[in-house]
Amino acid sequence: MSYVENLGEKLAKDVLAVQKETNDLNIVQEIAAVLEASSSTLHEAFMTAVRVYDAEVRARTLLESKLDAAEKAARAR
Repeated sequence: MSYVENLGEKLAKDVLAVQKETNDLNIVQEIAAVLEASSSTLHEAFMTAVRVYDAEVRARTLLESKLDAAEKAARAR
C-alpha cells in the first residue's frame, strides 16, 4: 500500500469514527471537499477507503441478519 493510500485509509477511519460518534452525516463530504481542493490523489484514496469501509459494514449487517434468520429457523424446527 502506498503512502497516500495509508494516509487516506487512516483519515477515513478517523472521519468515520467521528461521524459515528457525532452523527454528523456531512463530515465525509466536508473532508472530501477539502481534499479535492488540495490533493486529488489523497481525495481518491480517502473516498475509496470510505466506500470500502461502508461496503464492509453493509455486508456484515446482511451477514448477521442471514445468520440470525438461520438460527431462528433452526430453533423453530
